Amino acid sequence: MIRPLVAFALMLTLWLGTLAHAQDGQVWVQIEAQPNLAGAEDRARAYAAAFPETNGFRLRSGWYGIMLGPYSAAEGAARLAELRAENLIPQDSFIAYARNFGEQFWPAPGSVAPSVDSAVVAVPDPAPRLIPDETRAEARDSEAILSDEDRMLLQTALQWFGFYTGGIDGAFGPGTRNSMAAWQEAQAMAPTGILTTRQRATLIAEYRDATQAFGFAPVSEAESGIEITLPLALVEFDHYEPPFVHFRSKAGSDLRIVLISQPGDQSNLSGLYDILQTLETIPLTGERSLSATSFRIRGTSDRIDTTVYAELTGGTVKGWMLISAPGNDARDTRILRVLETTFRSSGDRALDPGKVPMSTETRAGLLSGLEVRKPKFSRSGFFIDAAGSVLTTTDAVNGCGRITIDRNEDASVAFADATTGLAVLTPKIPLSPRKVAEFQIAPDRLGSEIALAGYPYEDRLPAPVLTFGTLEDITGLNGEPGLNRLAVEALAGDSGGPVFDSTGAVLGMLLPASSTGKQLPPGVFFAASAAQIATTLSAAGLTPLQSAKQGAMAPDDLTQTAAGMTVLVSCWD
Repeated sequence: MIRPLVAFALMLTLWLGTLAHAQDGQVWVQIEAQPNLAGAEDRARAYAAAFPETNGFRLRSGWYGIMLGPYSAAEGAARLAELRAENLIPQDSFIAYARNFGEQFWPAPGSVAPSVDSAVVAVPDPAPRLIPDETRAEARDSEAILSDEDRMLLQTALQWFGFYTGGIDGAFGPGTRNSMAAWQEAQAMAPTGILTTRQRATLIAEYRDATQAFGFAPVSEAESGIEITLPLALVEFDHYEPPFVHFRSKAGSDLRIVLISQPGDQSNLSGLYDILQTLETIPLTGERSLSATSFRIRGTSDRIDTTVYAELTGGTVKGWMLISAPGNDARDTRILRVLETTFRSSGDRALDPGKVPMSTETRAGLLSGLEVRKPKFSRSGFFIDAAGSVLTTTDAVNGCGRITIDRNEDASVAFADATTGLAVLTPKIPLSPRKVAEFQIAPDRLGSEIALAGYPYEDRLPAPVLTFGTLEDITGLNGEPGLNRLAVEALAGDSGGPVFDSTGAVLGMLLPASSTGKQLPPGVFFAASAAQIATTLSAAGLTPLQSAKQGAMAPDDLTQTAAGMTVLVSCWD
């Protein structure tokens, strides 16, 4: 019976000491926190209409807290219980202490605070008396009487601030001790690994400030079959668009969260992984990983920062997206930690694809409500060697942050000649072309039929188009060598495309209509001649293939040759 009596006596002593301090000092009832000053002032003004003792202070977390008070310790506890019982304040309101406050923002400087029964509302003591700190032995003794719930709360707070990575079990092992020491060191305190009563109170108060500011709350999303904890002070439900549940930004947070839910198997998981990376909301720079059962995508740019996670579970694909703005790393890291630890698929239910009417195009792409990334423009090009090198026009690659071949294959500019308008692209991963250009170096006879292969409508069609015309001249308008003048109907997307003779050999490459600097009549275009192309490529160390073809090629064979050789070249920001 001795140990229980000692513990009881110690607990009573600590409680009386804390009560004595609180009675000498002041406490506050913190009812709300806002991420920005304007929002906090609006909320403080609303509360002040009902509670004249409303005050506002900047918190250590950087948010703005709205308080009622000050009160004595007993008054504060009674006021908190009374207002909670009457549902006049949020149920997660709590007792706060002035030592955790920064500058006061409400009432505004110079204004007169409302009064209650002619009593002027007091402001907090600028230097409140702190609970006397404890020795290491006293801290260990006070810690010994903590409940399991109190111990787990401390671990949760340490985890929230990034000091603890272990399980929330209430057991203060080496991991918890090390995290306590790390927290103490970050606060410029002696890193003993044992928190004193005052340190525990400070840590928990800061944690409550922070979590209340985020407004974390469990969300059981029945339609999608997902359970997850979301920061409901920063986002709110917007709408369903299968396979997505959209939560829009709230209180100027510049944050969006999208839940993912659809029926599917491994192929659907892989397909979603590919599709999501075509969205504007997922920048191309960042880590990616895909396994048989899940994937993770991180996309970062100077405008947007997005993290995506999805997994295959019970015949469904479920996950989430966090879409934010750069500069919110600390905030977003905490939110991501909560999303990752609380996300759970509830049963085998997935969002009904027919819940919201959608167009066939939207349903096929599964891109509901999210903008698809598009290139700035697209032009044509064609393979010139077995490794997949592509010849195109310099206009197709100027000012591009990224260049792709046939939509998906990244490429870089290996060579560009502004004088001739020729550029060569090298794919980042070697390709295996079905056809490679063979050039007809000798000039063809004037008036002969030619065929232009290209993407006149840029990326709107899945395959190149053949357009027929005639070879009008083998020089420029002023007799310039290296140019073929064509009579053909072409569009901007055709630029860079190969020009074929009747044998299927390449006579040249179509240049942009603006390359001459003159406004030409409709149907008049120029192509860099095969001889000019061969000379330019040879000077760059490339050896073009020369054609030995004889006789006219059948139209179907010419179509297959053009389709196997011609590519879409896209320029991206």
